This record gives sequence, structure tokens and C-alpha cells, in this order.
Amino acid sequence: MTLKPFKSIGIGVAFSPNLKANLFEAARLSIFFSSKLYLIHVGEVSEDKIKALKIILNTFRKDHLNYEVVFKQGDPVEVILSTCESKKIDLLILGAVQRERFLTYYVGSIARKITRRANCSVLLLIKPSIKRVPCKHIVVNGLKDPKTKNTITCAFYVAKMLDAEKVTIVEEINQKAIAVKVDDDKSLRRANIIKERIKLRENSRVKEIVESIPKQYTENLLIKSQPIFGKQGYTIGHYAQVSRADLLVMNAPSKMTFWDRLFPHDIEHILTELPTDVLILQ
Repeated sequence: MTLKPFKSIGIGVAFSPNLKANLFEAARLSIFFSSKLYLIHVGEVSEDKIKALKIILNTFRKDHLNYEVVFKQGDPVEVILSTCESKKIDLLILGAVQRERFLTYYVGSIARKITRRANCSVLLLIKPSIKRVPCKHIVVNGLKDPKTKNTITCAFYVAKMLDAEKVTIVEEINQKAIAVKVDDDKSLRRANIIKERIKLRENSRVKEIVESIPKQYTENLLIKSQPIFGKQGYTIGHYAQVSRADLLVMNAPSKMTFWDRLFPHDIEHILTELPTDVLILQ
């Protein structure tokens, strides 16, 4: 069984100081995943722009990079989303913005709107680089959800294609699952027993998922299962940061209503303060 979740990759192209680094990252991924690359520019067609893009991407000529430039005028969010639909893009790459005062990264307003509305997978890059930085450690969510099996499978595919060394599956468990009020040694022991049972159950569930993935994507990888009790979204983001993960892979949210944005949870915690590069899978 051969996986190929990303047959086409899109990236919004703005002629900014990060242009070359963004294009290099996108081109490398297109080659690793054997995908066609769409460069989406919100603006008028210009020979100078086409020439500038061609000069940058000439580096990948020897790799037979397959790319197409799309010029379209209009609202940036609508242009990028409509192009993703019309070109059937599977993975959209977006750059994150640095909040210099706090030395953290967050998704800018345009990228945040696109991330919430996109029907394709989204990769958020916090530090695009002209020179390739190896992706060694991937953290992926293992929460109990219908989308999780596909997310974990895709994380192993990405690990294989990027030649990663380690994949950690983090099962975020709500503290309410313990359902014991700890006020003495006896209740503490009970709570710890319940915790261990939950951990065993979660590890067993995740192990079953991993065993169902084709061996070609799991072999020669260090695989770790990590149950953590805490707030969904925040906990895995913190773990990815502390463990110095190179990529965090998450399920796309099932819904994103006004109330979800007003009271941040799950993916919104990640979008507010990116711990590393983040891949959100549809």
C-alpha cells in the first residue's frame, strides 16, 4: 500500500523578504512528496514577477520541479481559498508571523482566516529557511477522534518522506476523566490507579492504530506513545515545544464557530502561539 496524501501543494506568494525561503521550503516539499506546486499571487500578471520566481526556482530544475504560477486579483483570503478549490490543492503552505516582543510566533490575521476556512490541509511555517533544516522529530495528536487514525497514518508518511528519526504520539486526556477528588492518601492512590488504567487503555488504542499502518512507513523509526493529562490543544503544543519537535501534526477542527473563537480551545491554542511548524490535516 502506497500513500500519497499531497498530490498538489499551494503557497501564497508575496514579494516580501521571506520570498526565497518560503519558495525553497515549498519546492523541497513538492519534490519530497512528488507533488505539483502552485504559486498563488494576489495581484496582476507581470513579466518581472514571473522572471523573479523563475530565477529563484531554477535551483530545483535538476529535480524536475513541477510548478505553475497563478495570478488573481481580489481579497487575499478569497483568492487563496478559491484557488485551492479550483486547483484541487491538498496542502496549503502559510507563513507565520513573529511576535518579536515575546519571541513567539502566531498566525497573522489573513493566514488565520485561511486556516479556519480551508478545506485542504494547512502547513504553518514559523522559520522558513533557504538551507534545509532536517525534520528529525514529529509530534502527532493521538486523541480519541474519528480523524485521528488518518492523522497518525499521514504523520508517519511525512516522517518517511522527510527522513525523520522519531514520531511521538501524544494522547491528551482530560483531567475530568479521573473523576476522583483528591483530599487524602487513599483518594490519591485511587486517582493514580485510575490514571494508570487510562494510560494503558490509551496506549493500547494507539498501538492498534500504529500496527494498521503499512510497515514501510513505520520501520526504522523510533515510535513513542505519550499519554498526558491536561487541556486539549494547549498540552500537546507545550509538549511539542519542550521536546523540541520539528513538526506538530494535528487533526483539523470539526467546527469553528463564533463561540469557538471567543473561548479558544484545541487548534486555537496552537494558532495563538505556535510551538514549532504545524501541519493541520483535513
